[in-house]
Amino acid sequence: MTQAEYLDGRILLAMPGMGDPRFDHAVIAMIRHDENGAFGIGIGGYREGVRFHEILTELDIDPGVAPDCGVHEGGPVEPGRGFVLHSDDWREEATLDAGPLGLVSASLEVLRAIAAGEGPSRWLIALGFAGWASGQLDNEMRHHGWYAAACHPEVLWNTPAEKRWTAAWRAEGIDPALLSSQTGRA
Repeated sequence: MTQAEYLDGRILLAMPGMGDPRFDHAVIAMIRHDENGAFGIGIGGYREGVRFHEILTELDIDPGVAPDCGVHEGGPVEPGRGFVLHSDDWREEATLDAGPLGLVSASLEVLRAIAAGEGPSRWLIALGFAGWASGQLDNEMRHHGWYAAACHPEVLWNTPAEKRWTAAWRAEGIDPALLSSQTGRA
């Protein structure tokens, strides 16, 4: 198995002291990682002051039966572009398969379906994404910037966003309090 195949459908956890404040305690759902680069969606925190109903209203979609929830800070790339990470019980032609994470849709149709109560049974919405050029993420991982965790459904779907970083480490059998912000060389 190549490293690219290994990261698809996994959760990236920012290591303490990785050096980029935009990714402090980041939790990234990895959608794609291959020879062309990597694409993931931040699911470890919410965009301040943005709610789901607000987005629907701005897009002229009646919120209908959709719950009003926080919108995840998906990442620093294209911060106005929306993505829905969701269960596999709803899809459209352009939906991406994210392995054990579920599916990703980025259309108005998924938003309309959620508002009408006809969308996926589990979902979260994010604005923006995390992106890496070819080889960039591999380099960051070699320098101990990230840890690739398995997708633990209870962390993804049943844990509040602000607790996912700690919960994902614990689900991996690691106490995050024992992590060091420095690495050494043998």
